[in-house]
Amino acid sequence: MTNSPTHSPPGAPARGPLLLPVLLTVQFLVSLDMSVVNIALPDMGADLGFAPESLTWVVNAYALAFGGLLMLGGRLADLMGRRRTLVAGFVLFGAASLAGGLAQSPGQLVAARAVQGAGAAALAPVALALITVHYTAGRARARALGLWGASGALGGAVGIMAGGLLTDWAGWRSVMLINVPVVLAALAAVRPGIPADRRGADAPRLDVAGALLVTAGTSVLVLGLVRTETVGWGSAATVGTLAAAAVLLGAFCAVEIRGERRARGPLLRLGLLTHRPVLSANVFSLLMSSGQFAAFYFTSLYLQEVMAYGPTRAGAAFLPFCAGIVAGTVVATRTVGRVGERALLVAGGLLGAAGFGWFALAVGADGTFAGSILGPSLVASVGIGMCFVPLGTAATSGVAAEETGMASGLLNSSRQLGGSIGLAVLVTVASSATGAGGGPGALADGYAAAFGVAAALLAAAALATAVLHGRRPSVRAPGSPTPPRPAETYTSEKSSKNLGEGVDPGVSRSTHQ
Repeated sequence: MTNSPTHSPPGAPARGPLLLPVLLTVQFLVSLDMSVVNIALPDMGADLGFAPESLTWVVNAYALAFGGLLMLGGRLADLMGRRRTLVAGFVLFGAASLAGGLAQSPGQLVAARAVQGAGAAALAPVALALITVHYTAGRARARALGLWGASGALGGAVGIMAGGLLTDWAGWRSVMLINVPVVLAALAAVRPGIPADRRGADAPRLDVAGALLVTAGTSVLVLGLVRTETVGWGSAATVGTLAAAAVLLGAFCAVEIRGERRARGPLLRLGLLTHRPVLSANVFSLLMSSGQFAAFYFTSLYLQEVMAYGPTRAGAAFLPFCAGIVAGTVVATRTVGRVGERALLVAGGLLGAAGFGWFALAVGADGTFAGSILGPSLVASVGIGMCFVPLGTAATSGVAAEETGMASGLLNSSRQLGGSIGLAVLVTVASSATGAGGGPGALADGYAAAFGVAAALLAAAALATAVLHGRRPSVRAPGSPTPPRPAETYTSEKSSKNLGEGVDPGVSRSTHQ
């Protein structure tokens, strides 16, 4: 394979042929490890001697570190260099996967999962930022974003399937160790695939106060949410934790506003959210992931607890969802330039809502794969697959090149926080609907109620986009002429000013460096 560089936007370093495979590997790995351990949890608990109430920390430790560090990871990529941040993230992720696979105690495994989450928080924002910088708006970027979104969704679905297969055939340790060869292969491809970092002498310093506050605030928020299943929403622990998160995040916003006014390079320039496509993309991502993550969780439970599927068979039942994601992504890639982000997000959200609503009506104590899983999976997954291309485009529309990591970190944070919030809320909904009964019928009633709320969340996402997103598409149709490049270099301050003055969203600032 030749490593000759390929075309990149003006001002961006030439990209190598391995750039996109590396970025897709990032997105796939990050999503895979959010779901791959779920089916292996019972075996982990039995082998290492976990107390029943502490086993969930194998999942929660990853979620806490990942959600808490995403904004910091995105900004570090802007300030320290994207390739450096990517390499550091891969090294952390791979080392933690190896340590987790060799763990001999519950504490060692939970610590390894936390470090995995930290590595993922460094990796995830870089992938979207590099796509935005190195692919011109239009067909090339739509295709890259489509593959990026599909790889993330497939990682989540394949994680459930692979978790069952690996646990059955090779033991629970394999679900951790499988990451190691993938990470080594990705690291070998980084140098020929990712352009070297070019850091200017006037690069802004890291906003340390903002980094500490947002990391603490989001971590405390996720902690409060993931513990609601065991301590309840009305407990002093939950109320106190969520109140502390609100105080920390409020202080973070105050620090960022002050830093933006003094031109000190804030961790998150809140002016980004005054741009309607960016705002609508993050609101949509928050609501969609709230329903989607929980729906994955309850589908897995329904297959195993009600339909009595084993791990391998339950994992294979997610194949239609994988196929639907690919189909939806292909549709979005081919049509986003003609119909725009707003139309695709509304249509995809409504289709996803219809699929989850179908789940709510179809799951029952006597459900079958054909009647309860196949049709709803295909409808919901096609709708969700239609959303990734317009989400990635809108979230970085009008964003200066030096802030793409910031915008990517914001979108990933919205996605991760949405998943944590949705899962916590829908677990409560399912438990309330199940009541004191524990048989298949009662469990199915609880899962049906959760699917109904997931459908409402997807419908709310579509409605929010219809209201918040501008009517004009922020992607140009493939083949349309590129507007002339302004003579000046865009800075954070100029970008903020222009975004507030109605700059044509069809011109992505990420192409100007």
